[in-house]
Amino acid sequence: MKNPPHLIFILADDMGYGDLSCLNAESKIHTAHLDRLAAGGMRFRDAHASSAVCTPSRYSILTGRYNWRSALKEGVTHGFSGPLIEEGRLTMASLLQQHGYTTAAIGKWHLGWDWAKSGIAPTDVDYSKPITHGPCANGFDYFFGISASLDMPPYVYVENDRVTAPPDREFPGATGFAFCRRGPIAPNFRHADVLPELTRRAEAFLARQTAARPFFLYFPLPAPHTPILPAPEFQGKSGTNPYGDFCLMVDDVVGRVMAAVERAGLTENTILVFTADNGCSPKADFPGLEKLGHRPSYVFRGHKADIYEGGHRIPLLVRWPAAIRAGSACDATVCLVDWLATLADILGVRLPDNAGEDSVSLLPAFRAPQSASRMPVVHHSIDGSFSIRQGRWKLELCPGSGGWSWPRPGKECEGLPPIQLYDLTADIGERRNVQHEHPDVVAHLTGLLTRYVRDGRSTPGTPQPNTGPADWPQLAWMRR
Repeated sequence: MKNPPHLIFILADDMGYGDLSCLNAESKIHTAHLDRLAAGGMRFRDAHASSAVCTPSRYSILTGRYNWRSALKEGVTHGFSGPLIEEGRLTMASLLQQHGYTTAAIGKWHLGWDWAKSGIAPTDVDYSKPITHGPCANGFDYFFGISASLDMPPYVYVENDRVTAPPDREFPGATGFAFCRRGPIAPNFRHADVLPELTRRAEAFLARQTAARPFFLYFPLPAPHTPILPAPEFQGKSGTNPYGDFCLMVDDVVGRVMAAVERAGLTENTILVFTADNGCSPKADFPGLEKLGHRPSYVFRGHKADIYEGGHRIPLLVRWPAAIRAGSACDATVCLVDWLATLADILGVRLPDNAGEDSVSLLPAFRAPQSASRMPVVHHSIDGSFSIRQGRWKLELCPGSGGWSWPRPGKECEGLPPIQLYDLTADIGERRNVQHEHPDVVAHLTGLLTRYVRDGRSTPGTPQPNTGPADWPQLAWMRR
């Protein structure tokens, strides 16, 4: 490609669809900068993370492969976890790096890496030695950030493959909105300073870029995930609670990134993406926000961790003045797993059969959003439950939420049908299970998902192996 676009990918952590005023007219949080981003580009109103929780959705974003194909079949990794991305797997960063891009990741990694060990326990780390199999082994020229969520130890900064300062004491943990776990902390690490520090690093990176060489900045924020720590200038500003204030701080970060791009004179040919890794967490205090008329999950059922829409339907805004009409909207069902194929399409290259097995290019949607369509999308909850969506129909292969909302896995699901089918056109709130009325739809979608699992891919191409065992407990529906 003669003039490849720059790419900035801002990934909020646990921010709900309903938190953005450009997507929810009744939002009590006025996200002025995100509204301006939407006005300058495209709003996707039916966009999804591949999973309802952090680690798996990030795996899918970078690899173009559904998260449940990895070794992680449920849950998330933690701060001391090993690497999830398979060695040699193509990522967004390595693809762009191969085509001359400067690549940087600044923020929350949460995909594991190998710490140098000082003993046999997971927390026995030799902080004087480099990490391996981290961002710089997966296509990034530069990394600055934290190993996992901001509420997970160890509380240290890592630059490229080195800890900037080793822990020198034990952090006691915190509760409430400021929740974080007990663990080792470095002398240069203060939780409230992390988002501002990462933002300064991102601004500095952008200030060094020119039109002469394309760049990719992957900017996964640690906010508004716990610990919910809005800076003093944002406290009370939303008129809601600390979570709403923290969302405004995230909005301000987006405004600062937009300003940095404008100062560099790179706006026209920069793809600027804002999205989130999953739905909003209950840590935001849903009852308190509901009393104020604010619903982070908008009209959708559930929240972070759930198989329901509130778990994985996420905000997705894309601005690219050179190719996307300002103020446009797309109602096609899309997934964050689609970015690897999108970049390959933009660059005019074909992905190998063992890469991007579930990724479908968004470029047609950028050009003609009203006619865009995609093959069925697969969703996944924190306990590893599956769902598949095709058009109006959503089949959920579990009796409850598969996550944290009622009915939770276990006793709350006793006596419920083992599967759920919802007509989202008539029932966006997923309240009326119509699986008994449409056995043909259930059979069709179950057959499709079975093929996707067995083929190791959902896109056309040579079948590929899934990582790990060929069968696992959450595939019980395939054996019924």
